[in-house]
Amino acid sequence: MKNKKVMIPFVKAHACGNDFLIIEERVAQRRHAELAQRLCSRNTSIGADGIEFLERRPNGELFLRLFNADGSEAELSGNGTRCVAAWLASSEGMDDVVLGTHGGPRRCRVVEDADPVYLIESEMGVPRVMPRTIVVDGVGEVPGAMVNVGNPHFVIFVESDDFRAHGLAWQELGAKISTSPLFPHGTNVEFVRVQSKAEIAFRIYERGCGPTTSSGTGTCASSTAAIALRGVERELTAIAEGGAQRTVWTSNESAMLLTGPAEIICRGEAVGL
Repeated sequence: MKNKKVMIPFVKAHACGNDFLIIEERVAQRRHAELAQRLCSRNTSIGADGIEFLERRPNGELFLRLFNADGSEAELSGNGTRCVAAWLASSEGMDDVVLGTHGGPRRCRVVEDADPVYLIESEMGVPRVMPRTIVVDGVGEVPGAMVNVGNPHFVIFVESDDFRAHGLAWQELGAKISTSPLFPHGTNVEFVRVQSKAEIAFRIYERGCGPTTSSGTGTCASSTAAIALRGVERELTAIAEGGAQRTVWTSNESAMLLTGPAEIICRGEAVGL
């Protein structure tokens, strides 16, 4: 007689179309990567950009481990963290919560509650930015900026309406840079167009996922580079394909604040491995 598969409870949420599954750490049983690859598949399973595994530690701390759809582990996701904060607000009434990540703790505060949609402000840590020109095989020199917001980003400024750069579609150039040997652990890549002193638009090629409609840390990285290197205002609207988010960076030594929506989509059980 065959062993019956264990059912895995999950919650699905999205932030500007960047979607995540939320699963309790205790059910992962060290199969995080396998679960991410299987459950994030859009054609054969639930589908998502990644899984946030929520660990509830004995001392009361909450800690997140993020696994991308390809099974790779990342330091954190700004949108994924916000999705978890929305779920904790909806299910447990937590409207101000600190979530540990491998990129550092992130405090999330509910600004507006219209369950299942929440507007949440997140403290995203102190970003660091450094101008850098890299050489990409088959492309040549690509000027941009390396930005760390708890995870790595390479930001390229563009002028075109379709975000093309160096003769390539942003998706194609993003794939080349994201997996370049220049970044041994991979990098996220943003293509940023400054629209005005108070507004930028960007596209994101995420490490471990590919193109996504939005990214919380990508929003912060794009804003950081635009503020530091293009002289835009320190309070910005950053628009991705999935919608707009708001960033505030009052000084170079202060933590960046990111405000955006998160929506609980559904909850259920999936057949385990």
